[in-house]
Amino acid sequence: MALDPQLAALLALGAGAPRTETLPVAAARAQYEARIAAMPPAAPVAAVTERMMQGPGGPLRLRIYTPPGEGPFPLMVFFHGSGFVLCSLDTHDGICRNLCAGSGCLVVSVDYRLAPEHPFPAAPEDCLAATHWAVAQAAGLGADAARLMLAGDSAGGNLAAVTALRLRDEGGPRPVGQALLYPVTDWHSPGTPSYAENAEGYGLTRATMEWFWGHYLPDASLSAHPHVAPLRTPDLAGLPPALVQSAEYDPLRDEAELYAGRLSAAGVPVRMTRWPGMNHGFLFWTGRVEGATAAMAEACAWVRSVTG
Repeated sequence: MALDPQLAALLALGAGAPRTETLPVAAARAQYEARIAAMPPAAPVAAVTERMMQGPGGPLRLRIYTPPGEGPFPLMVFFHGSGFVLCSLDTHDGICRNLCAGSGCLVVSVDYRLAPEHPFPAAPEDCLAATHWAVAQAAGLGADAARLMLAGDSAGGNLAAVTALRLRDEGGPRPVGQALLYPVTDWHSPGTPSYAENAEGYGLTRATMEWFWGHYLPDASLSAHPHVAPLRTPDLAGLPPALVQSAEYDPLRDEAELYAGRLSAAGVPVRMTRWPGMNHGFLFWTGRVEGATAAMAEACAWVRSVTG
């Protein structure tokens, strides 16, 4: 189908903004933070608090969302996009509130270190450490560590997938699921057909992805490392059940779907949904764009189904 008209209208509003890859990193971050004012209101939650933990590279900030009701609640550790370079706890506050309210999980959102100041492997190191922290602190937070869920969008989907791999391979708690929302799963070169089909005109561009990767992974010789590109992991058996959502008009569509296919082939239970008419990042518009609202409802229902 054609690009959703509601999304097309939103893209038109931002058509005059400078392209991300043409900006200094600080200006690109400011441009993304400015979008918060345009985001629709999120679902109400019972409480939002912040905590600090000692991460591998220093203090690490966490934002904790508690759902209505009586705990202990399932525990979701959430990693935000964008591109390992941009965005923050604030840009993804609405997504986390919607996930918390809709899934009934206590959500721990992780303010991991960003590139280029902190290139790979800083982000996955922080995400793994934050997951261990959340599990260790679960009882005090009102959560059930035995019902651990990993989740993330875009680059955060990459970090959720990588954290699941590392917990499997390095020892640690076993998540009951991983929710990968239009995730990055592979290096940009040579790229999949959707990289060419959706290279321009739908928000995220191929040039922006190359800019992100250039900051996150200065040493391209590491591009096949499983903690960089989980799609290139030789063995995906034994990973937790996965929800993978892709968007029709997204350069990352095919790599998300290829990862879902490889998980399924390895015996991992997978729910894979391609959302027609949607573009990369469409979940920011939950409550305003019908497809985004439906996809968030699907994600929350799937999380409830695997966390019990």
